[in-house]
Amino acid sequence: MDLSPRDTPPAPTALASMRLIAVGSTNRVKIGAVREVLRSLAPDARVEGVDVPSGVADQPFGDEETIRGAQARARGALAALAADLGVGIEGGVVEGAGGALRTCAWAAVVTSDGRGGVGGSLAMPLPRAVAEGIREGLELGHAMDRLVGAHDTKRGPGAVGILTAGLVDRQTAYEVLVKYALAPLLTPELYAGE
Repeated sequence: MDLSPRDTPPAPTALASMRLIAVGSTNRVKIGAVREVLRSLAPDARVEGVDVPSGVADQPFGDEETIRGAQARARGALAALAADLGVGIEGGVVEGAGGALRTCAWAAVVTSDGRGGVGGSLAMPLPRAVAEGIREGLELGHAMDRLVGAHDTKRGPGAVGILTAGLVDRQTAYEVLVKYALAPLLTPELYAGE
């Protein structure tokens, strides 16, 4: 494959032929991220969100639990809508040194024939007041709501948008995760035998 850094390979046939992509959430930000990423890769596909369980705590702790939640959402969405591709996006928190918490977020994809991938990032330190709220049992979104005196920020700018003063858009951040998760489907020849 002879590509310059700016070249984009054509959409793999497997993605281009997809007709229904199921997102394991009804959150418009998550659905929007998947729709934007797959717009050019699966141009004829319909992207639909569906409420499915993550199988993990409402506030996942650690990358491993967060990944399990994303994978469960992807598989659940795929099955619920009999889709060609299921996508799950899950946010969590990770313990750091000295009692600090940081964010994490993971995306998982799975095709109807069982192929898939996982991608993650979105690591950012959380303010002490937010970490304390999470340790008291709040979800990250509710802890952020309390910090800024707002309601349902997780369906809007989220922690990433608020804490970066809008420099990072939550949907755009999720788009990157979905792209990472799609890597094994976009370049299957590079993942052969795994």
